[in-house]
Amino acid sequence: MNKTLTLGILFAFTLMLLSASCAPGPNDAEKTADKEGSIAGFWKGLWHGLISPVTFIISIFTKDIRFYEVHNNGSWYNLGFVIGAGLFLSGGILGRKTKKKN
Repeated sequence: MNKTLTLGILFAFTLMLLSASCAPGPNDAEKTADKEGSIAGFWKGLWHGLISPVTFIISIFTKDIRFYEVHNNGSWYNLGFVIGAGLFLSGGILGRKTKKKN
């Protein structure tokens, strides 16, 4: 094996290890109700994803608004949030339309 390939593999492994160490831990509030007794599901996740850019800006200036609902049902909320954010940010509302060349 040549030195460049070995260094490349070592760099990729180190990058993956560093990326994995930055992953968030478990959500202790998952599948627990909030003060009103509700747990956010897929549809709330979709809505929160759609409004995430606005919510993020508001959450910087106020302590009453959060970017992400921690009292959620887990994977379904996360899927809705990712789809909603994807629709707003790149796939839908603000997505770039391409022109077909003839």
